Amino acid sequence: MGVPVDPAADQEPRVTDRTAAAPAETADPWRGAVIYQVYPRSFADTNGDGVGDLPGIAARLDHIASLGVDAVWLSPFYTSPMRDFGYDVADYCDVDPVFGTLADFDALTARAHALGLKVLIDLVFAHTSDRHAWFEESRQSRDNPKADWFVWADAKPDGAPPSNWQSVFGGPAWTWDARRGQYYMHNFLPEQPQLNLHSPAVQDALLDVVRFWLARGVDGFRLDAINFAMHDPALTDNPPLPPGGPRTRPFDFQDKIHNQSQPGIVDFLKRLRALTDSHGSRFTVAEVPGDRADAEMQAYTEGQDRLSSAYGFTYLYAPALTPDLVKGTAAVWNGRPGQGWPSWPFSNHDAPRAVSRWAEGRDRAAMARLMALLLVCLRGAVFLYQGEELGLPQGEVPFDRLVDPEAIANWPKTLGRDGARTPMPWTADAPHAGFSTVEPWLPIDPRHLPLAVDRQEADPTSQLAVTRHLIALRKANAALTHGSMRVLEAPDGLLVFERSLGDERRLCVFNLGHETIDWTGPEGWVVMEAVNGPAGPVAPLSGRVLAPDTGVAA
Repeated sequence: MGVPVDPAADQEPRVTDRTAAAPAETADPWRGAVIYQVYPRSFADTNGDGVGDLPGIAARLDHIASLGVDAVWLSPFYTSPMRDFGYDVADYCDVDPVFGTLADFDALTARAHALGLKVLIDLVFAHTSDRHAWFEESRQSRDNPKADWFVWADAKPDGAPPSNWQSVFGGPAWTWDARRGQYYMHNFLPEQPQLNLHSPAVQDALLDVVRFWLARGVDGFRLDAINFAMHDPALTDNPPLPPGGPRTRPFDFQDKIHNQSQPGIVDFLKRLRALTDSHGSRFTVAEVPGDRADAEMQAYTEGQDRLSSAYGFTYLYAPALTPDLVKGTAAVWNGRPGQGWPSWPFSNHDAPRAVSRWAEGRDRAAMARLMALLLVCLRGAVFLYQGEELGLPQGEVPFDRLVDPEAIANWPKTLGRDGARTPMPWTADAPHAGFSTVEPWLPIDPRHLPLAVDRQEADPTSQLAVTRHLIALRKANAALTHGSMRVLEAPDGLLVFERSLGDERRLCVFNLGHETIDWTGPEGWVVMEAVNGPAGPVAPLSGRVLAPDTGVAA
């Protein structure tokens, strides 16, 4: 039996927000999955060049499997000049030499499958590298076979760019090319020219890329920034946003309704889903950043003929973890008929680590435990970023070691991405924390050394041990994996929601504030799991999961 909860009045908490009561579809093995993200440059280096590689990932798959996760997602490892560290792809169907070879990828996939892990990879289909053979041909003339594979446009009469669109990394989303006497579009770096997904030939070529990786045993795909994949062919200027909000780049001043988020994206996603469905159960998840992410996430996952899931940014850039933040996502993803399935990360390679964003001066170790429990209790698939299982804070990278082009261009107004990409600490006392035998491409933060894997393996109370235990908790409780979610009324600072599937019910309680809250659970429920305080008044950063008291251990 669990730890008894002090009885409250003879009533259950009132519901203030509710999802559909119908049980979730449990036939889809990806619903409720836990997926571990690997950023290959920073995971493990085996050839002594200071950069992580595919053999390094393969050698460390036992660590990933030991967490109890369902799959591993690899950020880009394709051939690339690395202007945006792999998100500028020069060959979709090969491995960059810095990461290894196709044979190394095949060995990694085989090892993962032997350990019971599925393998997901990134598809970067909004743009390529300017070194990609497709672009090199396209830029040669206005009438070659790939002339319309990218977004080209004439200058305005005064020589200005064709529209006012701005790039994410700063400056116009257009670069002049003298070969064609035209501008080409790029939503990101000038070295990342925009593909023209309005072209059926481009769509066919990208689907051939999917076929290539399916044939190599890949189990699923994350579609990078897929809402950037189509533009308004009329090149209509974006309107300005109303005043307010942080603005560190020209991109932040515009309502970006014409350079992205076009309705034709959905038709392409249907084609991709039909292809992946022809190969059995494959996972497809859209990365959807931006001002209209909620609506686009739902559009890309609606029904059964679009993507399996959408990867939300709600938590990734949230400066604070609050009950309203979670309530908001529950209200949007309410389980209505036909609605798709969300995926939630707290941290990734692009966002400052959540434990640093959300600690607000409080104990980071306690925050890491609370975050881990909350993540496994959320409705949807969940993503765990490498190092999150160790409770790593955001790495500190001095200006002279920065490599992220956005961070360098906007220093010090934006933190950039380097601090989330510092190397994984494997062995506290080894040179470079066991990541490499030479100085790594990014420095290792000294604060990460006491949190290294070897130190935590020896400590049964470590964040690593907690993470393994909580992932097992999620898998052992169908309500947490596949169930519906309803948010309950609770005092300020307290988040309370119920997950349920059939007759199984779990009550999830989190104090996200700074003060102890005198809350007692409903009569007849017991604590089956807790972090940072098991029962009684709910201390700051404590969380607990309750189950109905059936007289036997939950």
